[in-house]
Amino acid sequence: MKKWIKCAGIRAIKTIAQSAIATIGTSAFISEVNWKIVVSASLLAGILSLLTSIAGLPELDKEN
Repeated sequence: MKKWIKCAGIRAIKTIAQSAIATIGTSAFISEVNWKIVVSASLLAGILSLLTSIAGLPELDKEN
């Protein structure tokens, strides 16, 4: 269980970062970034990543 939490957490953090970068990238200037949307979209992506990880993590399958 600890390994799953670690692997799923790392995957979720990477997904959150990727989502934030993509959302920020849609603005022409940093001053035009809607930070509420960036945070909410990124957190939703992280939650979806964790839920997807329930189905299985390739990182754990490689070790077995």
